[in-house]
Amino acid sequence: MRTARLLTMAGALLAASFPSAAASLNSMNEVGTALLACWTPPANSENSSVTLSFSFKRDGTLIGPPRATAIHVGGDDKARKAYVDAATKALQDCLPVSFSPSLAQGIAGNVFTLQFNSPKK
Repeated sequence: MRTARLLTMAGALLAASFPSAAASLNSMNEVGTALLACWTPPANSENSSVTLSFSFKRDGTLIGPPRATAIHVGGDDKARKAYVDAATKALQDCLPVSFSPSLAQGIAGNVFTLQFNSPKK
């Protein structure tokens, strides 16, 4: 299976406004920007990150639930779970995404990863 990777967006990209969710997304960079626009890190989670792995259907919904593949969160299991849950909720809150017809043709079933970061202290 081909694996496509979304790169972590830098702070400036996180702050950028993204056009209306109704706009069709034409590239994976646009998909990453749209998804990260829904992300608000939990309070007191500086220097934390979680990477989620997931696959899309052509209609912009997910094939199954996202899976945490890398978790770097300080604190106890409760803090880790809260961070992963917040990233998963941000992803779910952005769905469905609207793919352009050409992007939708090649997206179904591919595995993507996206890293959700908190600000560094």
